[in-house]
Amino acid sequence: MTAASAGQPSGARLADQLRQMVAVLQAERQALAEMDIDALMVSAIGKQGLCDDLQQAAPTGLDQECEGLLRSARQLNEVNRRVRNLLAVNVAARLDALTGSAGLYRRQAGSQHFGRHRA
Repeated sequence: MTAASAGQPSGARLADQLRQMVAVLQAERQALAEMDIDALMVSAIGKQGLCDDLQQAAPTGLDQECEGLLRSARQLNEVNRRVRNLLAVNVAARLDALTGSAGLYRRQAGSQHFGRHRA
């Protein structure tokens, strides 16, 4: 929580935190597009801090602004999650192609260890 938001009423503080979350999620989307690992780490740290702040918020009801910000944050987070998953699948496919071995990094059935898939 910032010093500026400390004196705000709970609803205004929540709206401010949600605006910050939307901004961080937009920055994360840009970092994903640019494949900028440093910016992704900054986004991850920012999201975690905001999640910690939001966890402490206990609103009795959301006003229209907060509901809209919450919807935007959810949508951005979902889009970013899908992009991350697509990138991960692409990386896995490229690693498999390089090694000539599908499933190199998949969890073995019944095992807690990662390694080559055994037939």
